[in-house]
Amino acid sequence: MKHIKVILFVIIATGSILMLPSCKKDTVEEGPDVIFTASTDAYTVTFTNKTTGAASYKWDFGDGAVSSEESPSHTYPGKGKYVPTLYVTTAGGKTNEGSTVIHIAKSSAIKLNDNSLADWDTVTHHVKVSGTGGGIFRKAKLDYDAENIYFYFEMASSVANGDIFDFYLDADNNSGTGLITWISTGSGNDVLLEGAMLTGVFDLFYHTGAQNSFTFDPQSATDFYQVGTKQESGGMLKFEGRLLRSKIKFLTGKGVKLAVTATKSDWSATLGIIPDPGTPAFYLNMAD
Repeated sequence: MKHIKVILFVIIATGSILMLPSCKKDTVEEGPDVIFTASTDAYTVTFTNKTTGAASYKWDFGDGAVSSEESPSHTYPGKGKYVPTLYVTTAGGKTNEGSTVIHIAKSSAIKLNDNSLADWDTVTHHVKVSGTGGGIFRKAKLDYDAENIYFYFEMASSVANGDIFDFYLDADNNSGTGLITWISTGSGNDVLLEGAMLTGVFDLFYHTGAQNSFTFDPQSATDFYQVGTKQESGGMLKFEGRLLRSKIKFLTGKGVKLAVTATKSDWSATLGIIPDPGTPAFYLNMAD
């Protein structure tokens, strides 16, 4: 009987010891949260990985291409909707994933940081040449991509003049909403951008009230625009810039109407309007 008791005790004790490591194996490793951002420039998307605690990464860009870089850039083959996915794996072998949706729309050749205006030679469709009522304006061009509306102006002026610009935007392309003004026809302007843009002063306003009422609410946005290259020669000023579509209400739509005025720095006189006053606003078709 004593011998049997000893055997039973050993079996029970051994069973208790074996259960300890099995408890550790049941512990679930959650792994890190998958966090990344995506910035689109035409067909190229730059991914910035902000995930911490991972040992390796795998990107599936949603078009058949993959990468093991931590923060890669990828050029998509064309317009469309893509779902890139980031897989992160810990040192312990746990893999988590995170995805987003990217819309690749029209590409643009315009680059604001190349210290050149030569890329505007590729824009031939959205061009407006001033007539007799244009004042100091000579020419305007517009272009766009998924994130931006690009603008280019030629005018008889200089940066030093400190001209005040007013951009009147029918951002939702609906003449039934927004301010009706003599500056252009066929548009209801729900957005006003105003200031000495070339010297760093430009403010954003949204229209309120009746369509015959010049009432605009100021907005606190400061990063809705960017000025690129500026060139001066023979009394002519040429410059380019962009409006960030995601920062201005309604600019994510399929079209926008635009008219621009230039006013003397002391507000004493209107210097020019493009398109010519009383003519239809400059329409940028963004359907694709």
